[in-house]
Amino acid sequence: MGIASAALALSATACGGKKSSDASSSSSSSESKSASAAIAYDVGGRGDQSFNDAAYAGLEKAEKELKVKTAEAEPTEGESEADKVQRLTELARKGNNPVIGVGFSYAPAIEKVAKKFPNTTFGIIDDTSKTGPNIANLVFNEEQGSYLAGVAAAKASKSGTVGFIGGVEVPLIKKFQAGFEQGVKDTNPNAKVLSAYLTQPPDFSGFAKPDLGKAAAKGQLDGGADVIYAAAGLAGSGAIEAASTAGKWAIGVDSDQYNQPGLAKYKDHILTSVTKDVSLAVFDLIKSVKDGKPESGEVRYGLDKNGVALADSNPQYKAMADVTAAVEKAKADIIAKKITVKTAP
Repeated sequence: MGIASAALALSATACGGKKSSDASSSSSSSESKSASAAIAYDVGGRGDQSFNDAAYAGLEKAEKELKVKTAEAEPTEGESEADKVQRLTELARKGNNPVIGVGFSYAPAIEKVAKKFPNTTFGIIDDTSKTGPNIANLVFNEEQGSYLAGVAAAKASKSGTVGFIGGVEVPLIKKFQAGFEQGVKDTNPNAKVLSAYLTQPPDFSGFAKPDLGKAAAKGQLDGGADVIYAAAGLAGSGAIEAASTAGKWAIGVDSDQYNQPGLAKYKDHILTSVTKDVSLAVFDLIKSVKDGKPESGEVRYGLDKNGVALADSNPQYKAMADVTAAVEKAKADIIAKKITVKTAP
């Protein structure tokens, strides 16, 4: 989750994703000596223009630069915990190392499978609850990037009302909400923040259905919001569409959504994006295994290491001198610990 972390998932066909390789692209034998790395996607699958695509970018980079073979595995709709265990087991059995679960929903399954394959490194993105000698917990300070988004939203807003849309109301997404709301209020105490969640656990479709994001964004636009930040994975694309259609600003998440091909039609209205360098985390873990020094335990990425950031790809954003200056000051203050960002609303 990152954003799209959930027990429910969509198939590659449903989300428009496409596998460039699958488990069969790796060795069919657990005794293979060739280097191979695998990732198991979260809800929305590859093609979500956000969280999963960021993970894929890291895998693709490793394939090109480290010359490792790669494997990908897509989730299935309404899958059980046993399905995740089976998927991870199959990837490990075929000799992939590391095996990376994209999203906190993989944590229980990784805890089980990692014990069965002690010589394989397992990566889990966005979770520190399950640990082990061969488990790397790849986590981010999402609240810090979201704080910067709040600063940008407050400065760019003309109406004084902005919106936050969370995919599913879970602790991870509350970090995004908390940082955003704090950034807005610290910048403009009189600003109004409209916050909403698309679904409640155990319904995780709020990470996967663009129509839900679109409807929620329309409601906030009708309520006067002129900047909307959606932390909702694939569903966030619907919020971006709604904001663009209304001629208002959207703020993307996880990937630099201004540069996502699938959102090109709306890019002029994507003010900025809160990026999480999931691709770097994936690449670093694969490289550590190849180098014979596999990462394990908590590996954290924050503003200080550019693990989270606010993208400036949109020329319109870069031209807003007062906005960018405020964002840079806030970033410096967070790194210097002058500002402590909340992790819960």
